[in-house]
Amino acid sequence: MLEFDNVSKSFWTGQQRKVILDRTSFRVELGNSLGILAPNGTGKTTLINMMSGLEKPDEGEIHRKCRISFPLGFMGGLVNKHTAKENTRYIARIYGLDPDYIEAFCRWLCDIKEYFDMPVGVYSQGMRARLSFALMLALDFDIYLIDEGMPQTTDVEFNRKAGGLLRERLETTTVVIVSHQAETLERFAKSAAVMMDGQLHMFDTLEEAKQLYDYQTKG
Repeated sequence: MLEFDNVSKSFWTGQQRKVILDRTSFRVELGNSLGILAPNGTGKTTLINMMSGLEKPDEGEIHRKCRISFPLGFMGGLVNKHTAKENTRYIARIYGLDPDYIEAFCRWLCDIKEYFDMPVGVYSQGMRARLSFALMLALDFDIYLIDEGMPQTTDVEFNRKAGGLLRERLETTTVVIVSHQAETLERFAKSAAVMMDGQLHMFDTLEEAKQLYDYQTKG
C-alpha cells in the first residue's frame, strides 16, 4: 500500500508560490492500478517523485508499505565514475537481491558490449537510458511508477525486447501512471484520479475521471 496523509507540496517560482498538493490524502492499494490525469505544468513529475521518495513533502506523511519503483525513465541513480557492472551490483545489494543475477540480466538486456565495463559517464544518453530501463526491469517491485507513458530509447531492438518484458510485468503488478492524456492511461488504470488545484479527485473508473478532466481543461 502507498498512502499520502494530509500531504502538502509547493514551490516558489520567483514570482508566486505554485501549489502542487494542498493537504491531500489518498491511498493506492495493491492490485488496483491508478491512472492520474493532470494538465501540463500542474506537478505530475513532482507527484511521482514524491511517491518514489525522490522528493519530500513540505507537510504531511507518505507511507510506503510495499516495494515502490523509481519512476520509469529516471536516470539519477547511476554513478558516473562507476561502470555499469559496478552500478548494477551496488543497486542489487541495496535492494537485497543477487548481484550476479542483476548484473547478468542488465548485461543481456542492455547489449552494449564492452561499454558495460566502462564508466557510465562516457555513455551516450541512449546507452544510459537502456541501462536505467534494464535496472527497472531487473528489480522486482510491488508498484511501478510511470510518468507520461512508456519510456523509449532510440534502439528499436532494445525497445522491442524491453517493451515486451515491461508489458508482461505490468500485467501482473500494480501501476501508478500520470499523464495529461487519458489515452495513455487506458491500458493500465483500474481506477483514476484528476489532479488539479492542489487536490487529487479520486474516481472508480477512468471514464468518470475523464469527464471532470475534459470539463476543467476544455470547458
